[in-house]
Amino acid sequence: MPGRKVIIGASDRESAFYEDLATRYGTPLLVLDRQRLIAQYRRLQRALPDVDLYYAIKALPYVAVLQTLNEVGAGFDVASSGELDLLVDLKVSGRRTIHTHPVKRDSDIRDALRFGSTTFVIDNASELNKLQPYRGRVGVLLRVSFRSESAVVDLSRKFGCLEEEIPDIVREAERLGIHIRGLSFHVGSQCGDAGRHVEAIQRCAQRMQEVNAFARAPLATLDIGGGFPADYALEGLDIEAFCQPIRKTLAELPADWHILAEPGRYLVAPAVTSITRVIGKSLRGDIPWYYLDDGVYGSYSGQIFDHARYPLQVLRDGPTKPSVLAGPTCDSIDIIAEDIALPELETGDLVIGHQMGAYTAATRTRFNLLPDARFVVIDHGNQESDAVGG
Repeated sequence: MPGRKVIIGASDRESAFYEDLATRYGTPLLVLDRQRLIAQYRRLQRALPDVDLYYAIKALPYVAVLQTLNEVGAGFDVASSGELDLLVDLKVSGRRTIHTHPVKRDSDIRDALRFGSTTFVIDNASELNKLQPYRGRVGVLLRVSFRSESAVVDLSRKFGCLEEEIPDIVREAERLGIHIRGLSFHVGSQCGDAGRHVEAIQRCAQRMQEVNAFARAPLATLDIGGGFPADYALEGLDIEAFCQPIRKTLAELPADWHILAEPGRYLVAPAVTSITRVIGKSLRGDIPWYYLDDGVYGSYSGQIFDHARYPLQVLRDGPTKPSVLAGPTCDSIDIIAEDIALPELETGDLVIGHQMGAYTAATRTRFNLLPDARFVVIDHGNQESDAVGG
């Protein structure tokens, strides 16, 4: 598992910023910077200029996130009726959504159609039968499995048909009167490079052209999924360079094909910062342990479910020694970091988590019935976060 970036110390301006938020709102906090979110969306737009971006709501399902992305024209990748409900009050058009869960209940389909969402993803012939009663109202993308060794989270183990199954599923769809509009894939979350995207695009294009030789309605939509990485190492991720091979490969496709993507992590991870307090400390052997008011059952849940290692920052400076940061629950699993070099901390000190927008609040639990981190929205842009690279 990759290492973790730890920042020791902070400028007076940074410290005052974090202390002010903690004083005003209490801790733990998750702080969304709207301008940082908009900047991430614009960067990905520039890196993939001919691709329509549909934010994966599952990454951080908060109204403030959806409202911000709605204002800049993003589409939305929806996986449940609950996620659709978040879009209702924002008056998002159903035509700016795609329903990407490959396995659906009939109620999911009916809710989506009622909302105006008509593009559905499937990955097997059985799911076609569920859509058959609505065949005149839906367009379907067929998800194909592409396993990826470079991805931190493999999303093709549970979903996706085999390439050789594509023709038979298309023929079955035609028999049922259902329009397969194209193919989709997701090469995995937090990809190390774009090589698997390139391969999947090329292979899907080949399969689409093969199917178009016999299909009554041509396949002309390709959903390239997500997998665009967050900068957990704070190394200055260049999304333009990451996407360059993808752009080059997409440029080789027919000009009238519609290309979609489902970014989640890349957009929201750097836009959210965690602020926690040390609520207790002890010396276990000769190792300092510091107990925080948030942990892996809360905002740091992505360390378990998402295999992430969030960059950490302490505001206090000084000599360091190997230490442990633990969460507030009664469970010994609730450890945020072990064997990390920290200066001596005191009860009440703040610990900051960077790049904490994706699969943090979304996957937390209520174990021990501890309070959730409060979600705070600011509009400061990169003014504060640039100072620490987060």
